[in-house]
Order: sequence, then C-alpha cells, then structure tokens
Amino acid sequence: MAAPQLVEERGRKHPYRSVLALLGPYKILLFASFAAACGESLVDLLQPWPLKIVLDNVVQSRPLPHWLRGFFALESADKLTILKIAALAALGIAILGALCSYAEKHFITTVGQWIAHDLRKNLYFHIQRMSLSYHDHTSTGDLISRLTSDIDSVQSFITSGLLGALVNVLTLFGMVAVMFYLNWRFTLIALAIAPLLFIVVYRFTRRIKKLSRDVQKKQGQIVSIIEEVFTSIRVVKAFAREEYEQHRLEEESLESVEISLKARNLKATLTPIVEIIVACGTSLVLWFGARLVLSGSLSSGSLVVFIFYLGKMYKPMQELSKTTDAYSKAAVGYERIREVLESTSDVRDRKGAKTAPRFKGQIDFEDVTFGYDQDCPILEHFNLSIEPRQTVALVGPTGSGKSTIISLIARFYDPVAGVVKIDGQDVRGFKQRSLRDQISIVPQESILFQGPVWKNIAYGKPGADRLEILRAAKMANVDEFVEKMPNGFDTIVGERGATLSGGQRQRVSIARAIIRNTPILLLDEPSSGLDAASEELVFEALDRLMQGKTSIVIAHRLSTIRRADVIFVMKDGAIVEHGNHDALLKAGGLYAELSELQLATGTESPRHAGKP
Repeated sequence: MAAPQLVEERGRKHPYRSVLALLGPYKILLFASFAAACGESLVDLLQPWPLKIVLDNVVQSRPLPHWLRGFFALESADKLTILKIAALAALGIAILGALCSYAEKHFITTVGQWIAHDLRKNLYFHIQRMSLSYHDHTSTGDLISRLTSDIDSVQSFITSGLLGALVNVLTLFGMVAVMFYLNWRFTLIALAIAPLLFIVVYRFTRRIKKLSRDVQKKQGQIVSIIEEVFTSIRVVKAFAREEYEQHRLEEESLESVEISLKARNLKATLTPIVEIIVACGTSLVLWFGARLVLSGSLSSGSLVVFIFYLGKMYKPMQELSKTTDAYSKAAVGYERIREVLESTSDVRDRKGAKTAPRFKGQIDFEDVTFGYDQDCPILEHFNLSIEPRQTVALVGPTGSGKSTIISLIARFYDPVAGVVKIDGQDVRGFKQRSLRDQISIVPQESILFQGPVWKNIAYGKPGADRLEILRAAKMANVDEFVEKMPNGFDTIVGERGATLSGGQRQRVSIARAIIRNTPILLLDEPSSGLDAASEELVFEALDRLMQGKTSIVIAHRLSTIRRADVIFVMKDGAIVEHGNHDALLKAGGLYAELSELQLATGTESPRHAGKP
C-alpha cells in the first residue's frame, strides 16, 4: 500500500494532523478488525449463559425462558437435551471466540505495521527535505529517536491497545445492558464503584502522560550523545576522552532513570488502587447477590452471570488503567512526530517554480545579505559576477563567507535580502531538485557511504552503467588505487569511507562529481589535508573535472587555485581584491600577504607558489 504524500506547503493542513487521518488509508482492514472485535465482545457476553442454563434449567428444573425455547425450537425438552445444547453452545462460543481473536489480531497487526511504515517513510522524507538551517539547530539523535522509538510506541498502541480498548468498552456496555435486563437494582449496586474507578484512572493518566513525554525527550538526548560519539570516535580516541564521554552519557542516563522511576511509581501505584476498588465492588456483589438468591429474588444462575460479568467488567477497567501507559507513550510519540512533520522548511519550492533548463553557467550575486544568525550577517549587500565556463577561486581568512557563497548557489540557504541568479534567473524560481541536478559539489570532507567503491561513485548518477563508472574512476585517478585492492571496485569501504586514505576518499568524491557531468562545479577545499603525492593526483583529477564548466574553488592553500582564471580575495564578507595569481602578487595586498605567510610557515612550496 502506498503511503499518503506529504503536504509541505505552508498553511495547508497536514495529512497526519489527526489520528483518523493516520488510520484513513486502512479503512477496510480496520473495519474487519472492528467486526472481529465486536465478535469478541459478543463471545464475552455469551460465555456465562450455558452455565446459567445448566444451573437454572437443568439442576433447579426451572423452565427455559420463552426466547430461548423459540431460539432452539424447543417447546418441551428434557434435561438431557438441554444439557447437550448447553454443552454444544459452550463449545461453539469458544470456537467463535478463537476465530474472532485470531482475525482481530491479524488485521490490527497488519494495520499497525503499515502505519509504522507510512510514518517512518514520510517522517524520513520530510526530515531529508528540511533546510540545512533546520538541521543546524536540531539534534540528530533526537530525530533518530523520533524515527525509531516514537514510531514504535505508536505502532505498539495501535497493535495492542487501540482495539483492545475498544473491545473492553464494547464489552462493558454490553454487560451493563444485560445486567440491567436481569436485575436493574442489583446492577446499580454492582456499578457503584465505576465513577470512583474512572476518576482515579483519569487523574493518574494525565500525570503519567507528562512524565512519559519527559522520558522520551531524555531518550532522544541520550541517542544524540551516542550518535555524536560514535560518528566522532577517532577524535574521542585521539584525545583519550573515553572516560569523559562515558561520564557524560552516565549523567544523562541517570536523569532518564530518575524520570522513568517517577513514571513507574505512578503506574505501580495505579494498579493496586484499581485492584482495591474492584475488590470492594466484588464484595458488594457477593454480599447483596447471595442475599437476593436466598430471598428468591434472583436465581443462582443469574448470580453466576452477574459474578462472571463483574469479573469480566472489572478486568476491562483494570486493563484500561494499564493501557494508560501505552496510550501515554503513543500520544507523546505521535505529538513528537507531528511536531517534525508540521515544521516547514526555510528553503522550499515556490508556488509555480519551474524545472531549470540546461545552465550555461553565468552566476550573479546582486546586493545579497545573509547570515546564519539574523543578528550577525556574514554577507551584507554582496555583489559578485562569474562568467560561464570560468574557473573562479575564493580566497581569504576563515569566516570571510567563502563557504556561504557555495551554499547560496546550491540553495542550501536563501538570502535574507538580494538575489542569487544563474543565467540571469533567480535560483528561487527553480525547483530545488532540478537546480541541484546541474550542480556538482566536492566538499572539504569527502563523505562516503558503507558499500562498494563503484556504488559510491555512482551515487552522483544512480542510473550510470559500468562503463560510465570506470571512465569517471579513470579521470579521477581512482583506478590507481582500486586496482591494488583485492576485490577491485567491489571492495567495501567502511562507514564514511574510513578504510580509505584522505586522498583516496577525495578522488572518489571527484569521480562522483565527474559522473554527473554538470555545468556548474563547486569545490570546497578539495586538497585540504593531503600530502604532496595525493595532492598531485587530486589536481590531475580536478583539471579534468573542471574542463568546460563554471567552477568555483574555495582554498586556503594557494597552490590549489593558481590555475584559476580569476581569484576573488574575501575579508569580512566582502571582496577586497580580484585578479589572477600574478597580478595579485604584484599588487602587494592581502593575497600577497597570505602567499608570503604560507611560504614562511612552509604550508606552500616555492615550486607551487610562483607556478602559473
């Protein structure tokens, strides 16, 4: 079954705003589950009646009620016939109960699994399409917690609690109706404890729900710490911070234990209170019921039915009190899921956005203002023009806004003011996917996925055939090290490419960009942290990659950008110099200072520094 499509536009009602909308696509399965649940309730109502017939109409020789004689077509029947019918009825009721129970669990489990799938799929879909600013301010571990434990809580309640509660409610109403039919005064006595029971359950439920919300929030924080440490395990080990990280997790875990114990104490208190109230009700029924039987106002069979019903009635009440835990977790989990699903992305397709045509590569920044924090802009009234197929380098101190420019071109963020244009058109007028399909990015940190080398290369073009992959690998000098691996391109790289060197990861990242063959190329520190040998191989791959493309290169090492057609030197979010390598060196400005500094500190070799 296909999951409902998400609605992302602001102001439109989200499809999962209500539980009914969540259950909507599975009406038929739910109806089948409901029918089976009704069958279970009917079985609960019928179960004591064969015993009542045996006690009243066989043992005590009372005549069958008119409606029973008509139902079985027995105007006159001996005790043995009535006993046989009662025994067969008991067996039939048991078989019907077994079939209904199986059908109800089968259908509702199916519904629960599909709803969990829908929630997981749509939540994951939505999170991926949120802007980077959302991810900048949201804990990854908390999002993982919502995708896993919160959805599991919803699924568990649907599977075991939703129709279970419905069966209990139907059974309660059915039993009360039959009991009123048998003896309404006695029924009022039996139900005297019900208001107190429901008041107690209601008050405890509210408190349990609040604590459940705190528990799940704390679990999300714990997952965040675990995710952060595991993805940065090399840094943790390099600085011998294992004990610190363990202490940090222990503190969060202890807080979680304290909150969980508070919730558990409430749940543990609720159950015995309910049992005591139920015991009081049972005592009342035994006392008054026995007296009514002795006075002849009530048959012994009817008393058995009453006691049986009360046992069944109090049990649903007890079960409903226990269901508060599952309900509270599910309610909190669903609220947390909706919280994400109803959040809107800062960067989203405008109404009427069109598919981007094939770009020529003209890029313009016109009076652009932007900051990750609105009170602290990185760029103010920024202007920049890049010609098609031009190789441009951005140079400058850290924090001068170089990476921000790349992020705005790819529309990871939108400017606060001004406009970013490609081929003279505002990038916000294009659909995001069609825009990014024509931009290749080689990031400073080359992130690879666990899997074979060829699959990491093909990530840039999922439909690529083997020849395209091999060609891209050759152009990026990936084949130089892959051929030495035991399984070649089928060699599995570790998570984040941990089993490859920095230069090897960078070359795979370049191959991934080559295979896309896009008109615009964005390179963020492509040679950062590489040794001389790896740097030469990466440069060769970059030269092939940048041919015929509009390329923007960010670099601190001047050797990386000496081939650029024009170099823009940035400081404090503004362009302070521009020109080619030689012209900027002769000008004696900031670029010359950076070059001299690198030569003095040995981060730039003389053979690279003056090379055109």
